[in-house]
Amino acid sequence: MATAKVLPFYQRKHKHFGQDYRSTETKYVAREYLASSSSKYATYTGSSVHRLYFAHVNMHFRDEQVEERVSIQKKVYEELVKGPEFVVNLRSHTVWEKTPVKLLCTVLGHPTPSVKWFKDGIVIDRLNKPGKYQVESKYGVHSLTISRSDVGDSAEYTAVAANVHGAASSKASVLVKSEFLLQMINVFFAFPLLSDIRRSKLDITFIETFGVTFGVEGGTVSLTCKMIINPDLANLQPEAMWYRDGKMESHWAEMKCGGGEAKLTLPHLNKDDEGLYTLRMWTKAGTAEHSAYLFVKDASPPVAGASGAPMDIKVLQADRDYVLLSWKPPNITTESPITGYFVDRCEVGSDSWVQCNNSPVTLCKYPVHGLSEGHSYHFRVRAMNSAGSSRPSRVSEQVTAMDPTELERQQVIKVDGRKDVVIRQEDLEGHVKVPGVPGKVHASEVNKTFVVLSWTPPHARGREPLWYQIEKCVEGSTTWQRLNTPAPVKSPHYPLFDLEESKKYLFRVLSVNKHGSSDSSAPSALVHKQDPFGVPSAPGQVTATRNTRTSVFLQWEPPKSPNKLLGYYIDASVLGSKTWTTCNNRPYKHTRFVVHGLTPGETYVFRVQAVNVFGLSDESQESLPIFVEADRLDMATPSAPYGVSLLYCDGTSMILGWKRPKFCGGSKVTAYYVDQHEASEAQWCEVNVAPVQDRTVKVENLKEGAFYQFRVKAGNVAGVGLSSEPSEAFHCEAWNMPEPGPCHDLSFCEVRNDSLLIQWKAPVYTGKSAVTGYFVEVSKKGSGQWSAVNEASVAHRYLKVSPLEKGATYEFRVRAANAHGVGKASAVSEPVCVKALPGTKEIHCGVDEDTGDVYLSFEACDILEISKFVWSRSYKEITDSTRDSNSCPQTRFPDKEDLGTYSVYVTETDGISASHVLKEEGMLELSYAIRHPVVPLKTELAYEVLEKGRVRFWLQTVKMSSGVSYRFIVNDKEMSHSMDTGVIEMIMEHFTKESEGTYTVQIQDGKAKTQSSLVLIGDLFKTALKEADFQRKEYTRKLGPHFQEYLYFQVQEDCTVLLVCKLANVKKETTFHWFKDDEEIIPDVPPNVMSGSCALPIPMVIILKCSSASDLVLQCTPEGIRLQCYMKYYTEEMKTHWFHKDSKISSSEKMRIGGTSEMAWMQICEPTDREKGHYTIEIIDAKKSHTRSFDLSGQGKYRGRVVGGLPDVVTIMEKKTLSLTCTVWGDPTPEVTWFKNEQEVISDDHNVISFEGGKFASLTIKAVSSEDSGKYSINVRNKYGGEFVEVTVSVYRPGEEIPEPKLGQMPRAVAPPKASAPPAQAAKSPAPQPQPAPPQNVKSPTPSHGTKSPTPPHGAKSPTPPRSVKSPTPPRRK
Repeated sequence: MATAKVLPFYQRKHKHFGQDYRSTETKYVAREYLASSSSKYATYTGSSVHRLYFAHVNMHFRDEQVEERVSIQKKVYEELVKGPEFVVNLRSHTVWEKTPVKLLCTVLGHPTPSVKWFKDGIVIDRLNKPGKYQVESKYGVHSLTISRSDVGDSAEYTAVAANVHGAASSKASVLVKSEFLLQMINVFFAFPLLSDIRRSKLDITFIETFGVTFGVEGGTVSLTCKMIINPDLANLQPEAMWYRDGKMESHWAEMKCGGGEAKLTLPHLNKDDEGLYTLRMWTKAGTAEHSAYLFVKDASPPVAGASGAPMDIKVLQADRDYVLLSWKPPNITTESPITGYFVDRCEVGSDSWVQCNNSPVTLCKYPVHGLSEGHSYHFRVRAMNSAGSSRPSRVSEQVTAMDPTELERQQVIKVDGRKDVVIRQEDLEGHVKVPGVPGKVHASEVNKTFVVLSWTPPHARGREPLWYQIEKCVEGSTTWQRLNTPAPVKSPHYPLFDLEESKKYLFRVLSVNKHGSSDSSAPSALVHKQDPFGVPSAPGQVTATRNTRTSVFLQWEPPKSPNKLLGYYIDASVLGSKTWTTCNNRPYKHTRFVVHGLTPGETYVFRVQAVNVFGLSDESQESLPIFVEADRLDMATPSAPYGVSLLYCDGTSMILGWKRPKFCGGSKVTAYYVDQHEASEAQWCEVNVAPVQDRTVKVENLKEGAFYQFRVKAGNVAGVGLSSEPSEAFHCEAWNMPEPGPCHDLSFCEVRNDSLLIQWKAPVYTGKSAVTGYFVEVSKKGSGQWSAVNEASVAHRYLKVSPLEKGATYEFRVRAANAHGVGKASAVSEPVCVKALPGTKEIHCGVDEDTGDVYLSFEACDILEISKFVWSRSYKEITDSTRDSNSCPQTRFPDKEDLGTYSVYVTETDGISASHVLKEEGMLELSYAIRHPVVPLKTELAYEVLEKGRVRFWLQTVKMSSGVSYRFIVNDKEMSHSMDTGVIEMIMEHFTKESEGTYTVQIQDGKAKTQSSLVLIGDLFKTALKEADFQRKEYTRKLGPHFQEYLYFQVQEDCTVLLVCKLANVKKETTFHWFKDDEEIIPDVPPNVMSGSCALPIPMVIILKCSSASDLVLQCTPEGIRLQCYMKYYTEEMKTHWFHKDSKISSSEKMRIGGTSEMAWMQICEPTDREKGHYTIEIIDAKKSHTRSFDLSGQGKYRGRVVGGLPDVVTIMEKKTLSLTCTVWGDPTPEVTWFKNEQEVISDDHNVISFEGGKFASLTIKAVSSEDSGKYSINVRNKYGGEFVEVTVSVYRPGEEIPEPKLGQMPRAVAPPKASAPPAQAAKSPAPQPQPAPPQNVKSPTPSHGTKSPTPPHGAKSPTPPRSVKSPTPPRRK
């Protein structure tokens, strides 16, 4: 904390700071404020006050003894103070017209600051109004006197003090009131109370503030700010508002404000108190505030090696017997990891702490149950690790176990307007005894440690005390089990700790009182004990930059998986020490942080960890090392800038530019000051009081047509240097030319023996259009001849000039061009000698062999300690970091977008710089190969089942070296393995149920690594296990006689079924037996087992064979499309299944399935686009299944159909002409056929048929007669289907009544033509031959809706002989 500044005695003894002055001024200010805010005015004249004021001032200036003491004290003060500082600020005045006003302020600084006075931002010129203003300055007290003020003097006045170390200012307002208002005050006199002055009218200036503070747990810290208050009224002190991290807190121990001091005292520090503290006070101008960070370190732990205490314990939820707590974990560096937390509670009024949990809880959240209703409690938390318990956290705020809805269920009613009657919601429920059913049972908190079950209380509670009972049920079970709670559950929340992680549960709740229990609530959703998320991922890259001489500014990227982030912990370590210390002990919420308290002269690295309720994340990568610079005492002021040039003029202002000093003085140039004067005058005046950081400035309030000269001074931490040479006289005349103005700030880098690179800044004045390019001109020094360097303009603001003569000196200038032409030339650059500096080196580009990062390194030949390496891409800065001469900054280039020209220049040197063009060839390819070393695999990990049920796991690499190493891991257990010619394998002899799991092979060949895994879990494992068991059994079976081919049948020509099987590993003693339905069959010819096969003939058995099934054919019908499969014999005993796109089809109104004795068919009624696709029929006979397929997609083509145009009924008079016209559509173009009464109509002179453009079909009947009445229909069809549309035509004679329309019936469809009967089959060839498909031109073979399917009904008996018929083979007699 900074030491308090002692006000010098010569200021404390000034007469105008005496008590008489203060009391007089207080009365004056009070009356003036009241005069502006009250309707009653005081009869008061300000002249007496000012006469008294002047008298006191004159007494001070005539005191010779004081002057002697002042000179002594001044010498002491000059050694302490440098920059200007207003000890006493200006104060505002409200005066009457024609009275004098005097503004005073006290300024300290060394060397003695000069003070300038401004009125509304304009310098006060005493020569313009002689006698109006008087300026005095003595002993640091500066005054401005306005004699005989008038209303026009009402303004804001500013005093600006400046010396070589900087500038400071103070402002005050002067309000001059007219004499008319004074007369009104004499009439309406009143003097209101002083307390009516608002606090916002106070002017507060901090003169001493608190800085960054460090404390220790258990200690005491005070934060103090001293200030000057104007007016300083004893009974009107300002209000001090203290904030921590932007939030106002009211429970701090001690806050004081008075006597020009605001103080906050924290008597018992805790890590909860760490944060950014801000003092804010209301002032006349708004607010005055100051902020600084307070760091609180861990106190010594009770056990060596224990962690720090948790912090920020909060009550998230409270009810009648339940509280949910949360806290933040401590930061750990050298301590062992935290294993859990214990929660303690203490009833208010007692000193006894009771531990709430028997085992440590692993996350920073815990539900406490079983509290006594109506009692108040405090809570605290302790962290545990392998060393023991930490110190307890700060106790929580007091919390009372009570129903939070208690007040909501109460109503207050006034009786007779005087008495309040409290009515509870239960009183309005009537005579409710048994409570209602709870609702919305759910898990409000779920993690692996506990589950909090919550529900909503019943709407009808009853008047008796209420509690709850909970029941649970395991998923898949129907049994509900009631939980045995240690105490009645009174709150609608209950924590569960003993649930099994591998099971899922359902819960329901019952409401209970002394009258009974309610029905069970609706079951909750399945509850599974699991963590919804884990710790956050590690933060990203950490960047460290210098902030002050003892602090560093850090920035980092947030974690990709924040998982409800609480904040960050920052650690620091001296480079090379490997010892980490905590920078903050309370989680910090932002991604930017200033680390204070560092040791100057040391080099540090930093890391960051993210924090949430589950703990701390992994550490981020360490930042690049950063050096905390020590103090330097050998700094000097910079040399003078040079090359002042005019960049733009609009007639009343000018924009100037200049070049930086050639010598910086050992520290960075941070300020520039500009002076000006008219060419006809000798006196210079300041342009800017506040320092300018850029090398351009705008000078305003100039006289149009006048000539001005300017000079510039540069400043650094050592002070302000010498002024530059005066510029040429610039004419203040507005620029209106269409071409651009001059470029400026020409600089050179990468000077070599035959080339250099020139850079410049764009012109301030662009002309009448935008700048489109630049031209560079060059001249040998002294020649006066300029030549163009580039014939075509360049769009960027840099250019490499070559070839040049070694050792020659050149000058350059640049012109900007736009659509109107080439503009003014820039000022001529400084002469530059084309000669490389001794020891100049180029940028080296390489690839890190470990990380694969492409790095650019540059070794400077001669630099200063304050020099910096500034790296750029395409000459645009990309990073700014201080490096030593051996600095090798790394730059990562992940893809082609990062290719280009990279350059570096070293600040505070004589132009040390270089550039390098990064190309794709070479470095980028090498970087990728190093970054991504992978052992290529030819085959991923696979398995195969071998003989005896053994399982072989193997993979094959493309190439491996002799030094390859690998591991074979099965369920985290390493197994034996072997390798041969790139194949890595492992044979498992016993593959059992315990073999289920994950199989992984990890390979490392040098730096290249790879991993391949095979997951054998669930169905995949069951398949492998089944195959292994089968192979094991097969191996055992084949040890003795066994079937090489199992039993199958063959159908002979005479319909004899021959049952055949093949044998292996048989001997003469081997016997063979046939059985049917467990009854042995003795064949006529004994089987010969040595032949290797045995057969049993079964004569004259009817076998259903489907091999004669034809391919599916499509037939168009009036109802849609029919798919048909012809075969020699079809019966329902043959199982048929229809499929559409691999989905099985069931018979419905849309898809009708049926068959005849010769075919199986499926009718698609009114087909749409949804019915497109691949159709398959599967026919299963006694031996195997047969499939036939048809693609009905049509490849985007559609069946023929009538789009519109035909009516249902037409009535027409004889002798008229009837035209039936419609629009048809189909792809390919359909065929059109007209019918009358189911007979085709032939086109002739009476009936004219036309079909135009493949779209419009018409039938024209000329001179209709009664014979033309009937049912007409049109058949539109192509190879994908068709459609019938009918029209009923009625013809009547003239004079007859028009007949009523009667719709005709759908014509009966023509039955499909029967396929020709198959030829008689020979006795030796019972197998039927395939039946050819019917021709496509058969029209409408589909039967009508009323036609019954020829397929025999389900109840009819199949002609196949029943399975109960006994075999004709006689049974074997014993």
